[in-house]
Amino acid sequence: MRRSSGNIFVDLGFPRDEAIILAMRADLMASMRLLIERRGWTQVAAAKALGISQSRVSDLVRGKWEKFSLDMLLVFASRAGLRPALKLTDAA
Repeated sequence: MRRSSGNIFVDLGFPRDEAIILAMRADLMASMRLLIERRGWTQVAAAKALGISQSRVSDLVRGKWEKFSLDMLLVFASRAGLRPALKLTDAA
């Protein structure tokens, strides 16, 4: 067993810069899924609120992370009224 670095993607062997972006994307996707669930939105309602198609909402809630850039997820979060915060920590 190994102690986690705190970023599963680093632990899986991704380069640190890529791992940080992957972790941010995963966190944003999880936040968006929870927001849709908590607001009781159907996929159609979520699509309207986010300005995307229902099929894109389906991809989002099913965790198809490869279909979404970090930039696009930030746009969705903003449209939903979220204010994602970046937590910077020492790279040591």
